[in-house]
Amino acid sequence: MTAAAQEFPVLTTARLRLEPLDDQHLDGFHRLNSIAEVMRFISGRPETVEETRAGIARVKAAWHTFGYSWWAFIDRQTGELIGAGCIQHLAKDAANPLELGWRLLPAMWGKGLASEAAQAMAAYAFETLAAPQLVAVCGPDNTASAKVMQRLGMRYRGIERWYDTDTAVYVIERSTWNAGSGLHAPCA
Repeated sequence: MTAAAQEFPVLTTARLRLEPLDDQHLDGFHRLNSIAEVMRFISGRPETVEETRAGIARVKAAWHTFGYSWWAFIDRQTGELIGAGCIQHLAKDAANPLELGWRLLPAMWGKGLASEAAQAMAAYAFETLAAPQLVAVCGPDNTASAKVMQRLGMRYRGIERWYDTDTAVYVIERSTWNAGSGLHAPCA
């Protein structure tokens, strides 16, 4: 377990351990972020190792500032980093609501892992952080992420401009979450 994981919350699900992203995850996180297919709807291009390193530095600062940020998704059977996800302020502006986000290695797509991780992060946001609302955005053509959002009980709000691009915006209120419309799959 990493130093950050000892200081900040580690979330677990049936198949994943969500560890706060830190320097020890550089190789796995860069492998993820260097895949064009993964980055298609995020930045539109693979990252360099320097960009990934700088991203981890920003994530570590956010953990210290807010007490939440990006987690590395670690496969509990193999110990391999297979994805990453976050609770962060939409557009990285503290005046905006909290946003959920995720990405996975292509070999992990279609196995329910994004939904599993997103449910754990949403539960943390609502139950521990007392977020009144969560937002998630995706490219209008990113139907796989939109389906994860819908499975969480999020409702489509429309196309809005975030991160310098038009995005499909989904939202869920804490009251809706508490009423049981989300996945609410048991976490380990």
